[in-house]
Amino acid sequence: MAAGQDDLWALVAARQQGVLATVTGDASPQLSNVLYVPDSAARVIRISTTADRAKARNLARNPRAALHVAGDDFWQYAAAHGAATLSDVATTPGDPATDELFTVHSAFYGTLDRAAFDQEMIRNHRLVLRLHVRRLTGVITKSGRRPFTSNS
Repeated sequence: MAAGQDDLWALVAARQQGVLATVTGDASPQLSNVLYVPDSAARVIRISTTADRAKARNLARNPRAALHVAGDDFWQYAAAHGAATLSDVATTPGDPATDELFTVHSAFYGTLDRAAFDQEMIRNHRLVLRLHVRRLTGVITKSGRRPFTSNS
C-alpha cells in the first residue's frame, strides 16, 4: 500500500539510520550506510561525514541524493529525495561547522567534551551534509508480510 507523505516522513523522523544514495561521476549510484538527524520543521536531514568521502565528493559535483530508511519489516520503507548542501569543513574550534557537527553528534552520543570534539572534527576534516527533502516515496504496510498470490 502506498503511503502518504506525512506517514513516510514520520518513519524517517523516527529513525537515525539509513542508506544514502548519491551519483558518481560516471552516473552510477554510490551507497553509504549513515547515521542522520532529521529536522521535521525544515524537512532537512543532517549527516556528518568527512570531506574526502565519496558521498561528499559526489554531492559537491551533483547535489541529488536519496536516503532509504527501513521500517519495522522488510516491506516497510521510506525514501527521502532531494538536493544536498555541504557545510564548510570544520577548521576552527567553535566555528559554524563545528557547532553544527556538535549538534549532530550530540543527538547520537549524548554529552560530549566540546574541546576534544572540536579538535577531532578539525583533524578529520568533517562537515555536515544537509539533505533538503523535496519528495518522499515508499511503502507503509500494516500486515507485516507481502501478500502471496498464486497463479494456480
